[in-house]
Amino acid sequence: MPLLMLKDLPRYECLLKAAEQYPEMSLSANEAFLNLLWTADLVFAEKGRFLNQIGLSQGRFTVLMLLSHCGENPATPASLADEAGVTRATMTGIVDTLERDGLVIREPDPSDRRTLRVRLTEAGQAFVEKMIPGWFQQVAAMIHPLSEEERKTLVGLLQKIQAGLTPALPEPSSSEPASSEA
Repeated sequence: MPLLMLKDLPRYECLLKAAEQYPEMSLSANEAFLNLLWTADLVFAEKGRFLNQIGLSQGRFTVLMLLSHCGENPATPASLADEAGVTRATMTGIVDTLERDGLVIREPDPSDRRTLRVRLTEAGQAFVEKMIPGWFQQVAAMIHPLSEEERKTLVGLLQKIQAGLTPALPEPSSSEPASSEA
């Protein structure tokens, strides 16, 4: 579902008219916000096309990516749900589907038999290894119009917006330190 829920962005003249009607409105803030949402919608649509081509839902893709980072350490369904930002019931359904497709397996935890662990099967690992290069190519294609310096600037600007928002979401993990420039 789109974030913006508009077929097209409002023209600048429409924003000017709204600013006249609502003097407290920041024209530049609203223009930036609408463009941010519009871009997010386009990125999500591209990701959706990629996932359709490989026969995955967003949830299944997320779980496979999370499990691929676990290595030899299987994850619990509860920890996967927390990391994916979904309910445990939703995660159960996703894991059920992945297990039915032979991509993951549930195993009892050796230290606590009440707990199950989820890990990639050999077929699941092979699927992820085949899928990841295509995903990275897709990401590169989406970001291609930006130079290396513009990408760094974009990350810095987005981090400034993130820092100003209520911390309702967990902080994203990054292999590089956050840039203090922007």
